[in-house]
Amino acid sequence: MRSRLYECRMAHARFAPKPHAFAYRIFLFALDLDELPALSQRLRLFSAGRRNLYSFREGDYLPLHEPVHAGTPVPNADDGLKARVLAQLAAHGLDLTGGHVTLVTLPRIAGYLFNPVSFYFCYDAAGRPAAALAEVTNTFREMKPFFLGAPDAAGRFHARVPKEFYVSPFSDVDVAFDFQLGSAGEILDVRIDDYTDGVRTFTSSLHGAACPLDDAHLLKFTCKYPLLTLQVITLIHWHALRLWLKRVPWFAKAARREDQRGLYRPHASLRPNSDAA
Repeated sequence: MRSRLYECRMAHARFAPKPHAFAYRIFLFALDLDELPALSQRLRLFSAGRRNLYSFREGDYLPLHEPVHAGTPVPNADDGLKARVLAQLAAHGLDLTGGHVTLVTLPRIAGYLFNPVSFYFCYDAAGRPAAALAEVTNTFREMKPFFLGAPDAAGRFHARVPKEFYVSPFSDVDVAFDFQLGSAGEILDVRIDDYTDGVRTFTSSLHGAACPLDDAHLLKFTCKYPLLTLQVITLIHWHALRLWLKRVPWFAKAARREDQRGLYRPHASLRPNSDAA
């Protein structure tokens, strides 16, 4: 099967206006969307569409069939996740009929879901890398997909795109995301940088090796990284507190509502005349 796990080192470093860096270990699922029914039958600790210690729900991802805030709706985006991925690619002129999609993410763990970013690696009918998507989620549960296009000659995906999305109170919405992804093979290698006026102000990286997606590894990682999605959201708030104590400038979400575009499941702060943070 093409599905697997990755045990990774995640690192973040902020360069301006004040330095701040940290790193931690995590594991991620790489799920071939065509293999979900077979995985659900084969694994005891993972299920698709029903409760388990690790549970995957297609409705948690890429909600292109829902209204988009300040963006253009994607046509023909129905309720199936793979169909939504293919619709997003088709909106950018790519036809991946007959291909497969691998989603790198964390599913619900004990029912709790949070992914700062998930990645869709898309392959054509011959199994060649054809495109990638990054789906960014903030702590307000808003989601925004970013299209990375075709890989370069080295097989890496690269795109620098306007963010226009509120990810952190310590990072403005008008910076650029610079995505660099290696194809999800035996090694997962991802870097995302923030650029402000052409200057790199923040970097995050994800690097790790693949291992089989089986109950033995799931049990091992459950003991090694208990309730990982809860750990991730806790770390985000802990480091936000540390940045605040360092007096790093911050701004409320509603302060730049007109510059937040192309996102799904918009928070109440984006409504006109809203005073929500």
